Amino acid sequence: MRQVVLDTETTGLDPAQGHRVIEIGCVEIDNRKLTGRHFHCYLNPDREIDAGALEVHGLTSHFLADKPRFHQIEADFLDFIKGAELVIHNAPFDVGFLNHELQGTQSAVQNIGSLCGVLDSLLLAREKHPGQRNSLDALCKRYGVDNTQRQLHGALLDAEILADVYLVMTSGQSNLLLAEEESEESTKRRKAKKHNTNRGKIAVIKAQAEELEAHQRRLQEIAEESEDGCLWLKLETNN
Repeated sequence: MRQVVLDTETTGLDPAQGHRVIEIGCVEIDNRKLTGRHFHCYLNPDREIDAGALEVHGLTSHFLADKPRFHQIEADFLDFIKGAELVIHNAPFDVGFLNHELQGTQSAVQNIGSLCGVLDSLLLAREKHPGQRNSLDALCKRYGVDNTQRQLHGALLDAEILADVYLVMTSGQSNLLLAEEESEESTKRRKAKKHNTNRGKIAVIKAQAEELEAHQRRLQEIAEESEDGCLWLKLETNN
């Protein structure tokens, strides 16, 4: 199975406000092995970069001034990812920006999802580690992946790090490693808490009708704003 781990850097947070992609980094995995093939480019966005975004990635307008526009690298980029499953951390963000770029060039491909499968590694991490921090840095720490070179975000560097994290996270070995790290004493404490019959009953506070209505309205807003819909609405429908 061919997969491409992908990351982007952008001028801001919202393509609907005219923000653009300024860096694309892709790393290829074939049958769960890094092939050494990658796609990487910087892009001239023809607009200013938000101060908040600049603090994250450090890519200045001056640095990007002589870089190609998206339409100039579009064919090579699409050729690299075609037919692969894209692995992206917080996929709606990157896919939304890339789709916006494709629509701006009037490409024959208007939606990345029509060319590739998309796996959101953030959703995968949340399923495996509910209630915990699942940022890329947090996952590096959890799985022992070296990210010491990550002083600033960079699309290719982050794609390389995410590839390592994804391979470890889906290897089936992490649960064994975490189990071995649990001390005998901590195991005893955990079991004692689990079997303590003197614990009081846990209070259950149910949501009021207006709170449930507000919750549903918010889920509907998310579904309308996201190309992939709202995960919670899909889960409620399936259940």
